[in-house]
Amino acid sequence: DASFKQDLPPKGGYAPINFKRVPAKQVVNPAIIYGGLLASMVYGYWAAKTGQKKFLEHKVEMRSADLALVPMLVAERDREYLKQIRKNRDDEYELMKDVEGWVVGTWYGHKVYKTTGDKWMDPDINDYYAHCSQSERSRFRGHAQKLLLE
Repeated sequence: DASFKQDLPPKGGYAPINFKRVPAKQVVNPAIIYGGLLASMVYGYWAAKTGQKKFLEHKVEMRSADLALVPMLVAERDREYLKQIRKNRDDEYELMKDVEGWVVGTWYGHKVYKTTGDKWMDPDINDYYAHCSQSERSRFRGHAQKLLLE
C-alpha cells in the first residue's frame, strides 16, 4: 500500500534549540593588555636612550682618536711624499750625470718655475711617478692625488 503519510514532529515536540550566546573564556583582561603595552613602551624608551648614550660616547671616543692620530698620519704622509721626491731627484741625478750642462731640478740649468722664488711647488703627478712602472702608477694614482690635494 502506497498510502501517503505526512511527516510530522515527534510526539511532545522537538527539544528546545540553544541559541543563547556562550562567551569565550577570557584569558587576558584589558588591564593586563594595557599594562604589557605600557611596560614594553617604557622598556623601549629606556633601551633607546641607553643605546643613544652609548652611541654618542663611542662617537666622541672615535672623534678623539681621529684628532689624536691625524697629525701623526699627516706627518707620515708628508714624510713619504718627500722621500719619493728625494728618490726622484736622486734617480734624475743618476740618469743625467753624463749629460753635459744638466743641473738636477732644472731644465739644462734654467729654472722651471721662474716666478716663485724659493717657494715650494708640488711636482706634477707624472713627475712624481716618473720612475715607476705603469702598473705602480695606476695602482697609486688616487693615493698621490689625495696627497697632493690635502
